[in-house]
Amino acid sequence: MYQFKGKEYPCCASLTMGIIGGKWKTVILFHLIDETLRYSELRKQMPTVTERTLSLQLKTLEEDDIVKRKVYTSKPPLKVEYSLTDFGKTLIPLIQAIADWGVSVVTEKGEMAI
Repeated sequence: MYQFKGKEYPCCASLTMGIIGGKWKTVILFHLIDETLRYSELRKQMPTVTERTLSLQLKTLEEDDIVKRKVYTSKPPLKVEYSLTDFGKTLIPLIQAIADWGVSVVTEKGEMAI
């Protein structure tokens, strides 16, 4: 058994998928690999995700110390930025491998919609 943040996982793969699994978490992390993004910028890059889902996924990633949320309140309007934590950056090779595999599937077996 593996434990992380109070949850138990039967194997190391299930722990990894528990943290980054689901439809949107990996996509969020992919967009944060190279840059810090505001909520609205993330939303534009992921037009099919609902606001509620994006907010919940960001909150979960923040609770797991994968994503850092920085709020700027010094002058209106309120500005919130998201970036990978140092711990989150350890996932970059994994996220990049997942993205590269997706590209190879499209190249070899599918069609790319632009």
